[in-house]
Amino acid sequence: MYILECANGQYYVGSTSDLELRLMQHQGAQVADYLQVRRGSYFTKLHLPIKLVYKEEFPTIQQAFNREQQVKKWTRAKKEALIKGNIELLVQLSKSK
Repeated sequence: MYILECANGQYYVGSTSDLELRLMQHQGAQVADYLQVRRGSYFTKLHLPIKLVYKEEFPTIQQAFNREQQVKKWTRAKKEALIKGNIELLVQLSKSK
C-alpha cells in the first residue's frame, strides 16, 4: 500500500505487488506490452509530478488492497499523521469521529 503526493497537493492512495513498476506507470513511463499491466492512474497523470510519501508492505496483495481501502476513507489530517509517523495524533484523530 502506498501514498503519493500529487503536484496539486492531493494524496493518492493505492496498492500494488510491484511498487517500482507502479510508480513508473503513474509517472506516465512506457512499460513493455508483454507485461500486460494496467497503465497509471488517470488522476495522477493529470497532477504530475508525483512523489512517494509513504508505503507499507504486506504478505499478500489482498491485505495491501484492504489497507488501501481503509486509508482512502481517512481524512487528510489522518493521512498526514500516518505519513509523518505521528501515531499519537493518528489515534486522537481516530477517536474524534
